[in-house]
Amino acid sequence: MTAINQVTDLDVRDGIAILTLNSPPVNALSGPVRDGLHKGVKQAIDDPAVKAIVLVCAGRTFIAGADITELGSGGPQGASLTDVQDMMEGSSKPIVAAIHGTALGGGLEVALCCHYRVGVASAQFGLPEVKLGLLPGAGGTQRLPRIVGAEMALEMMGIGDPIGAVKALEVGLISEIVDGDLTAGGVAFAKKLLAEKRPLVRVRDNDARVAPARGKPEIFAAFRKAHERKNRGFLAPEYNIRCVEAAVNLPFEEGLAVEAKLFRELLQGPQSAAQRYMFFAERQAAKIPDVPADTPLIPVNKAGVIGAGTMGGGITMNFVNAGIPVTLVETSQEALDRGLKVIRGNYENTARKGKITQADVEARMGLIKPALDMQALADADMVIEAVYENMDLKKDIFQKLDAICKPGAILASNTSALDINAIAAVTKRPEYVVGTHFFSPANVMKLVEVVRGGKTAKNVIATAMAMSKRIGKIGVLSGVCYGFIGNRMLFARTTQSNRIILEGAAPARVDKVLTDFGFPMGPFAMSDLAGIDVGWNPKTSKGETLRDRLCEAGRRGQKTNAGYYDYKPGDRTPVANEDVVKMIREFAASKQIRQRDVSDEEILQRCLFPMVNEGAKILSEGIAIRASDIDTVWVHGYGWPVYRGGPMHWANSIGLDKIVARMREFAKDDAAFWTPAPLLEELAAKGGGFK
Repeated sequence: MTAINQVTDLDVRDGIAILTLNSPPVNALSGPVRDGLHKGVKQAIDDPAVKAIVLVCAGRTFIAGADITELGSGGPQGASLTDVQDMMEGSSKPIVAAIHGTALGGGLEVALCCHYRVGVASAQFGLPEVKLGLLPGAGGTQRLPRIVGAEMALEMMGIGDPIGAVKALEVGLISEIVDGDLTAGGVAFAKKLLAEKRPLVRVRDNDARVAPARGKPEIFAAFRKAHERKNRGFLAPEYNIRCVEAAVNLPFEEGLAVEAKLFRELLQGPQSAAQRYMFFAERQAAKIPDVPADTPLIPVNKAGVIGAGTMGGGITMNFVNAGIPVTLVETSQEALDRGLKVIRGNYENTARKGKITQADVEARMGLIKPALDMQALADADMVIEAVYENMDLKKDIFQKLDAICKPGAILASNTSALDINAIAAVTKRPEYVVGTHFFSPANVMKLVEVVRGGKTAKNVIATAMAMSKRIGKIGVLSGVCYGFIGNRMLFARTTQSNRIILEGAAPARVDKVLTDFGFPMGPFAMSDLAGIDVGWNPKTSKGETLRDRLCEAGRRGQKTNAGYYDYKPGDRTPVANEDVVKMIREFAASKQIRQRDVSDEEILQRCLFPMVNEGAKILSEGIAIRASDIDTVWVHGYGWPVYRGGPMHWANSIGLDKIVARMREFAKDDAAFWTPAPLLEELAAKGGGFK
């Protein structure tokens, strides 16, 4: 065996050169990996004893992608990826990529330059660059369609989800699924190629799979239409589609030129920068400075959930999806049956879509143990309370849990705003009490705010964060304050959006400004969805607020088919109502608030700048560890458009000095609300940004 460099070895066995990459953790296409590939392939080509080459990777995966730390950092070092690909594709000896783990992004683009590909049954293949606001920039957009066809390439590139080995074999991406030892299987396949005198298959020269889509623009129109809503505001999906169109309609080299141009536009633009920032932000959120990575975790083999409503049912599904049995507790059989019916209905819908089997439905339902007595939680390792936001009720539940649950069990509250320390104080185990704020619908939304109480133990924090990941969520640590990270910032936005409609902008106008920015819905449509009457008491209502008047008029949101908007039964599409606008104007007049024309720019600034200001306060108070944690909360919990990178990243892109200057203008009308946070002022004065 010959060491090509520190991450590459070359071994020749019976005329077959085995080129092995070993660059932990995922064999990313760093400079040393590219150099090793280039030199190793050249050495094998130049060796007369070598008849064929097999490329394999050590460790848990094939080349899992590019080294994205090189993007925007001054450029790659060493051999370029194009140099490597030209060397491989132009080889006079067949090259076989033997794939395990994941061949993603640049890894698959390398494999596409081999003459043949084989893989183990568990291998995954994909071009997920679209999820980073990019497109495959090393010929993948032109080679993949020439193997799998235009429609499959659109799916793989425009959506970015990987496919498994069985599907890869079906569409022609690989030639064989290898059983047993992968290297031996790759060598055996190479020998078979030689024995059968198979030709060198250069993907770039094969137009047979793209020809059927030529002259059929309806293929691309249909794909755009099908993903129009999901892709709204994003550039990368459209650019990926254009590249597949180029592969279908242009010669290979011209298609490469289109790919290169569009790749540069994305790489140098703000959307990809934001999406790459979020890629790292999500991973950084799991790192808590004073909780070491090797902190022992509390085993969670049985969970309990109190409350079978919307939140409790969704939380239950998260646990059973991960194979963790759940005891689900309610106060009445009727409520319990209703909750179980909703859970089963959700699973049945998923099965109808083909995402799980009916056997999966029954298996998951079988992991739920319904109960009407909290005594059933005595053996649970972790219990999550998911009742409505009432401090007295939550305190009562935690006192009872403290007496029922075994020593060492974690007691968690799904509160969205209340004081975890006050809840923990009613127990004799405050170190085992933690907040786990799931977002609605809990079985869909990715975020969990893990709220650290003043006495919460480090192993409890570590376990809650690890559990978030185990059930498919992104956990972000928050300190204790009213509303934590996300809702505290939302409250600031709500204050201004409510004020703006009193000054003359209709709810539909405010919502449109925010949906044009990239949110899935605006504040008033969201209020209707949640219910305007949440926290409203008809017995004490005196029409003193706009909300009072709406609720008193029976306009309580989607549940009554009337809120800030009208709704047709069974249809959640908001329809503007002039009577509501009139009601708002009359209320504003009663409060002597002058109506005027509020520009779209002002609406956006007054809705979003308070969020940035509140985020600065959250950072300075230590409620959030990092600005990127705040961004992760807002992207995954509230629908902030990922291509804008979260509120703190977005603020950096605008310039904190510009935000502070505008806030001072607004302060002329409301000095108390618009006073910049000290941290925001400090960073703006230095010309800096949130890190």
